[in-house]
Amino acid sequence: MARKSGSSSEKTRPLVRSAALSLFARYGFAAVSMRQIAAEVGVQAGALYRYTPDKQSLLFELMQVHMEELLAAWGEVDPKGAPLDRLDSFVRFHIHHHMDRAEAVFISYMELRNLTPANFAVIEGLRAQYEQVLEEILNACGAAAGDRKLTTLAVLAMLTGVNTWYREGGRLDRDAIADSYVGMVRGLISAAA
Repeated sequence: MARKSGSSSEKTRPLVRSAALSLFARYGFAAVSMRQIAAEVGVQAGALYRYTPDKQSLLFELMQVHMEELLAAWGEVDPKGAPLDRLDSFVRFHIHHHMDRAEAVFISYMELRNLTPANFAVIEGLRAQYEQVLEEILNACGAAAGDRKLTTLAVLAMLTGVNTWYREGGRLDRDAIADSYVGMVRGLISAAA
Protein backbone atom coordinates (compact mmCIF):
# COMPACT_ATOMS: atom_id res chain seq x y z
CA MET A 1 0.00 0.00 0.00
CA ALA A 2 1.61 3.24 -1.11
CA ARG A 3 1.30 6.56 0.60
CA LYS A 4 -1.99 8.25 -0.19
CA SER A 5 -1.83 10.88 -2.89
CA GLY A 6 -1.87 14.35 -1.43
CA SER A 7 -0.89 13.20 2.05
CA SER A 8 1.67 15.09 4.05
CA SER A 9 3.39 14.86 7.39
CA GLU A 10 1.00 17.45 8.85
CA LYS A 11 -1.98 15.33 7.79
CA THR A 12 -0.56 11.85 8.29
CA ARG A 13 1.08 12.24 11.71
CA PRO A 14 -2.26 12.97 13.48
CA LEU A 15 -3.81 10.05 11.59
CA VAL A 16 -1.08 7.74 12.89
CA ARG A 17 -1.68 8.92 16.47
CA SER A 18 -5.46 8.58 16.10
CA ALA A 19 -5.20 5.08 14.62
CA ALA A 20 -2.79 3.96 17.33
CA LEU A 21 -5.01 5.41 20.05
CA SER A 22 -8.07 3.60 18.73
CA LEU A 23 -6.29 0.28 18.13
CA PHE A 24 -4.44 0.29 21.47
CA ALA A 25 -7.70 1.03 23.29
CA ARG A 26 -9.61 -1.67 21.42
CA TYR A 27 -7.03 -4.50 21.35
CA GLY A 28 -4.29 -3.53 23.80
CA PHE A 29 -0.80 -2.29 23.06
CA ALA A 30 0.83 -5.72 22.95
CA ALA A 31 -1.69 -7.11 20.45
CA VAL A 32 -1.36 -4.26 17.93
CA SER A 33 1.36 -4.29 15.29
CA MET A 34 2.85 -1.41 13.38
CA ARG A 35 1.47 -3.10 10.27
CA GLN A 36 -2.09 -2.81 11.69
CA ILE A 37 -1.57 0.87 12.44
CA ALA A 38 -0.25 1.43 8.93
CA ALA A 39 -3.23 -0.36 7.39
CA GLU A 40 -5.61 1.78 9.45
CA VAL A 41 -3.88 4.95 8.22
CA GLY A 42 -3.53 3.73 4.64
CA VAL A 43 0.26 3.74 4.35
CA GLN A 44 2.91 1.06 4.10
CA ALA A 45 4.25 -0.22 7.42
CA GLY A 46 7.71 1.15 6.65
CA ALA A 47 6.25 4.61 6.12
CA LEU A 48 5.15 4.77 9.78
CA TYR A 49 8.77 5.19 10.80
CA ARG A 50 8.70 8.63 9.21
CA TYR A 51 6.24 9.62 11.97
CA THR A 52 7.43 7.61 14.97
CA PRO A 53 10.62 5.70 15.77
CA ASP A 54 8.74 2.67 17.11
CA LYS A 55 5.55 1.47 18.78
CA GLN A 56 6.88 2.23 22.28
CA SER A 57 7.52 5.85 21.30
CA LEU A 58 4.00 6.08 19.94
CA LEU A 59 2.49 4.75 23.17
CA PHE A 60 4.62 7.12 25.23
CA GLU A 61 3.63 10.09 23.06
CA LEU A 62 -0.07 9.29 23.41
CA MET A 63 0.21 9.11 27.19
CA GLN A 64 2.42 12.18 27.48
CA VAL A 65 0.14 14.31 25.31
CA HIS A 66 -2.88 13.14 27.32
CA MET A 67 -1.30 14.11 30.64
CA GLU A 68 0.10 17.41 29.39
CA GLU A 69 -3.29 18.39 27.92
CA LEU A 70 -4.98 17.41 31.19
CA LEU A 71 -2.63 19.58 33.26
CA ALA A 72 -2.90 22.51 30.84
CA ALA A 73 -6.70 22.28 30.72
CA TRP A 74 -6.94 22.31 34.52
CA GLY A 75 -4.59 25.30 34.62
CA GLU A 76 -7.05 27.20 32.42
CA VAL A 77 -10.12 26.48 34.57
CA ASP A 78 -8.71 26.38 38.11
CA PRO A 79 -10.86 28.93 39.96
CA LYS A 80 -8.29 29.56 42.74
CA GLY A 81 -11.20 30.34 45.09
CA ALA A 82 -12.43 28.86 48.33
CA PRO A 83 -11.23 25.27 48.92
CA LEU A 84 -14.66 23.61 48.60
CA ASP A 85 -15.39 25.60 45.43
CA ARG A 86 -12.07 24.46 43.98
CA LEU A 87 -12.88 20.88 44.94
CA ASP A 88 -16.26 21.08 43.22
CA SER A 89 -14.61 22.59 40.14
CA PHE A 90 -11.94 19.89 40.11
CA VAL A 91 -14.54 17.11 40.28
CA ARG A 92 -16.62 18.60 37.47
CA PHE A 93 -13.51 19.29 35.38
CA HIS A 94 -12.16 15.76 35.82
CA ILE A 95 -15.48 14.11 34.96
CA HIS A 96 -16.12 16.22 31.84
CA HIS A 97 -12.53 16.18 30.59
CA HIS A 98 -12.25 12.41 30.88
CA MET A 99 -15.68 11.61 29.42
CA ASP A 100 -14.56 13.25 26.18
CA ARG A 101 -11.35 11.21 26.04
CA ALA A 102 -12.34 7.67 26.96
CA GLU A 103 -9.74 5.95 24.76
CA ALA A 104 -6.86 8.13 25.98
CA VAL A 105 -7.92 7.61 29.60
CA PHE A 106 -8.14 3.85 29.13
CA ILE A 107 -4.68 3.71 27.60
CA SER A 108 -3.21 6.02 30.24
CA TYR A 109 -4.31 3.67 33.01
CA MET A 110 -4.19 0.24 31.42
CA GLU A 111 -1.02 0.45 29.36
CA LEU A 112 1.38 1.85 31.95
CA ARG A 113 2.79 -1.66 32.29
CA ASN A 114 4.00 -1.55 28.68
CA LEU A 115 6.15 1.56 29.05
CA THR A 116 9.91 1.30 29.34
CA PRO A 117 11.21 2.30 32.79
CA ALA A 118 12.39 5.70 31.48
CA ASN A 119 9.07 6.46 29.78
CA PHE A 120 7.16 5.22 32.82
CA ALA A 121 9.10 7.65 35.03
CA VAL A 122 8.09 10.60 32.83
CA ILE A 123 4.40 9.65 32.79
CA GLU A 124 4.45 8.91 36.52
CA GLY A 125 5.91 12.39 37.08
CA LEU A 126 3.08 14.00 35.11
CA ARG A 127 0.50 11.93 36.99
CA ALA A 128 2.09 13.00 40.28
CA GLN A 129 1.66 16.65 39.29
CA TYR A 130 -2.05 16.11 38.70
CA GLU A 131 -2.43 14.14 41.92
CA GLN A 132 -0.67 16.96 43.76
CA VAL A 133 -3.30 19.43 42.54
CA LEU A 134 -6.07 17.39 44.15
CA GLU A 135 -4.02 16.63 47.26
CA GLU A 136 -3.47 20.35 47.84
CA ILE A 137 -7.19 21.06 47.39
CA LEU A 138 -8.09 18.28 49.83
CA ASN A 139 -5.53 19.61 52.29
CA ALA A 140 -7.03 23.10 52.03
CA CYS A 141 -10.48 21.58 52.68
CA GLY A 142 -9.12 19.98 55.85
CA ALA A 143 -9.75 16.50 54.51
CA ALA A 144 -7.87 13.31 55.17
CA ALA A 145 -5.65 14.46 57.98
CA GLY A 146 -4.43 10.87 58.38
CA ASP A 147 -3.46 9.89 54.84
CA ARG A 148 -4.04 12.60 52.24
CA LYS A 149 -2.30 10.59 49.53
CA LEU A 150 -4.65 7.63 50.00
CA THR A 151 -7.70 9.91 49.93
CA THR A 152 -6.35 11.63 46.81
CA LEU A 153 -5.88 8.34 45.00
CA ALA A 154 -9.30 7.07 46.12
CA VAL A 155 -11.04 10.20 44.82
CA LEU A 156 -9.18 10.04 41.49
CA ALA A 157 -10.02 6.36 41.06
CA MET A 158 -13.67 7.08 41.81
CA LEU A 159 -13.80 9.98 39.33
CA THR A 160 -11.94 8.16 36.57
CA GLY A 161 -14.14 5.10 37.05
CA VAL A 162 -16.97 6.97 35.34
CA ASN A 163 -15.31 6.12 32.03
CA THR A 164 -15.88 2.41 32.58
CA TRP A 165 -19.66 2.68 32.63
CA TYR A 166 -20.73 6.02 31.16
CA ARG A 167 -22.44 5.96 27.77
CA GLU A 168 -23.86 9.00 26.00
CA GLY A 169 -27.66 9.01 26.06
CA GLY A 170 -27.95 7.09 29.32
CA ARG A 171 -30.26 7.74 32.24
CA LEU A 172 -28.22 10.72 33.51
CA ASP A 173 -26.62 13.46 31.47
CA ARG A 174 -23.04 14.60 32.01
CA ASP A 175 -23.94 17.49 34.29
CA ALA A 176 -26.15 15.34 36.50
CA ILE A 177 -23.37 12.79 36.83
CA ALA A 178 -20.84 15.50 37.69
CA ASP A 179 -23.22 16.99 40.26
CA SER A 180 -23.72 13.57 41.86
CA TYR A 181 -19.99 13.01 42.04
CA VAL A 182 -19.49 16.42 43.66
CA GLY A 183 -21.85 15.29 46.42
CA MET A 184 -20.13 11.91 46.78
CA VAL A 185 -16.66 13.45 46.96
CA ARG A 186 -17.83 15.98 49.55
CA GLY A 187 -19.30 13.11 51.57
CA LEU A 188 -16.08 11.12 51.28
CA ILE A 189 -13.87 13.95 52.46
CA SER A 190 -16.24 14.74 55.32
CA ALA A 191 -15.99 11.13 56.46
CA ALA A 192 -12.21 11.14 56.05
CA ALA A 193 -11.67 14.42 57.93
